[in-house]
Amino acid sequence: MKVYVGNLARDVTDAELHDLAVPFGEPHCADIARELSGGASKGFGFIEYATEQTARAAITGLDGRDVHGQILTVRRAIMPAPAAPVSVLKVRRPR
Repeated sequence: MKVYVGNLARDVTDAELHDLAVPFGEPHCADIARELSGGASKGFGFIEYATEQTARAAITGLDGRDVHGQILTVRRAIMPAPAAPVSVLKVRRPR
């Protein structure tokens, strides 16, 4: 299960996010979202856990926590809906 971590201070690193996640269970990954140009932090990131139980523990344990002077907002990540398949239309040409 993927967890959204918002309101991260711009100086929090991927390693620090990982370290915040570990007490609730070993995460598969912990990544901060970054700008394409320059790589600056966007102020949020994601932690992915193997089980829903560990993810829920992280949400409960991290939401509202002060990290680098910022109060974290931690929620279950909402995954975007898959794009609808595009159907190919056949156009009849007049004869």
